[in-house]
Amino acid sequence: MPVPLTQRQLDALRADADRFIAELDEEAYLHFAGIKDTYDLVPIYERHAELTKLDTALGIGASVNGGRNTRELWRFACEGYLGNFVNQEQEKIAELEASLKATVDGEEIPYRNIRPAISNSEDRGRRERLERARNELTEEHMNPLYLRATQVVHRETGRLGAANYTELYRGFQYPLDSLADQCRAFLDSTERLWEDAGDRFFRSRIGLGLGELERWDAARVWRGVTWDAAFPKERMVPALEATLADLGVDLHAQRNVELDLEDRPNKTPRAFCVPIEIPDRVILVIKPQGGPDDWRALFHEAGHTEHFAHTSPSLTMEEKRLGDNAVTEGWAMLLEHLTFDPVWLEKRLDFPRPHEFAAEGATQLLWFVRRYCAKLLYEIEYHAAPDVTAMRPRYVELLSDALKVTPSDTDYLADIDEGFYASQYLRSWAFEAQLRAFLREKFGSAWFTRRDAGSLIRELWAEGQKPTADEMLQEVTGASIELEAVADRIREGLAAG
Repeated sequence: MPVPLTQRQLDALRADADRFIAELDEEAYLHFAGIKDTYDLVPIYERHAELTKLDTALGIGASVNGGRNTRELWRFACEGYLGNFVNQEQEKIAELEASLKATVDGEEIPYRNIRPAISNSEDRGRRERLERARNELTEEHMNPLYLRATQVVHRETGRLGAANYTELYRGFQYPLDSLADQCRAFLDSTERLWEDAGDRFFRSRIGLGLGELERWDAARVWRGVTWDAAFPKERMVPALEATLADLGVDLHAQRNVELDLEDRPNKTPRAFCVPIEIPDRVILVIKPQGGPDDWRALFHEAGHTEHFAHTSPSLTMEEKRLGDNAVTEGWAMLLEHLTFDPVWLEKRLDFPRPHEFAAEGATQLLWFVRRYCAKLLYEIEYHAAPDVTAMRPRYVELLSDALKVTPSDTDYLADIDEGFYASQYLRSWAFEAQLRAFLREKFGSAWFTRRDAGSLIRELWAEGQKPTADEMLQEVTGASIELEAVADRIREGLAAG
């Protein structure tokens, strides 16, 4: 029977966890920013071995007595225990992603650049060849590592006292079942909407409707190449600076925020945020390329950056680094979704046909939310399956039903968000839709230009992740998180277009 830990023991583990996360984040920054080729996780795990021991996780679990912080520390310790078994696979996968190359049409393309190459290619046949080359590399090199890691995690979960990985997260009070019910309801309520809007949209952009479209075609359409001229790379950072300034934030005066703009060969193309020390050192990593997708990614990661940079230093480690990630994802969505807000587009970019682009943004949001609804339903089954290799056809079935576009069955192992992170994205979309509606009602459609709106947002940022997304939304609006609110927002955007 596990013995509860003393307060002194818990405090020591909290301090160790704080350093552990900081070191992991810094290593991620160095590797994915292209500063170093290797991704050295094993030494970090070795330096913090006490955190990843089974007895530590069980002892913290026995100490949970209704307190949220201790429960968050317990979750972290369980994830550390499981992560210790798969860090070598994670290292190898990252290194393969940085080193593998595919030869397509006589051109050698780095693995990490294949998906951008698919999106950027006008040649449908070339897009298909790129997709197949990526799938071959994934199946041969990545999937054995993904499979081994999943099997080890599922085996070791039993030692943490849970019947399976899904049950483990129910024990952490993740609302998986109620959210799954909302996902099914969302898929049902937007089925006809997606069939109509999605088919019409794809036909207008590529001459192919749902049922004819292949996944490599969808990637090209979502790239939004027809709008590239309106989203030049040289205006990305200035537009972000001006938007934040309207909210009362001087990006360049923030000594705790670093902008990494340097172009390196192995730098991940998509922007990302690394909160190494919260709030003292937060890095926003950018490789500006231009185009609407790149702008969305930058503003999304800027939302994370400002949330972490404004987090109160007086909060506990759990309230700064752990907690409900739907909160920080919600702030990221709030800034990201400005990039298809007609009022923001007209003010910040003197944008042509803003309502048409807003309707396109609403269509893409519908795709993503339906995709993540299917993903969560898949992951709940996947993590409870006795044999995950039997889940390959189920992955294709659920994603195809949601999107009406067939995914690659090669991705049935890789398209999994650790720790049911898909649930955080889904709840963040609802959080953002409901908070945005509140901001528009209180401050007007140009709420993002109002200093009083910025003051409210900064006050909420300062709370870090102490409250859950549900609690924060309840505090501000009096409402509970409802996924159907995203459907309402999408319908509004489509109608305006």
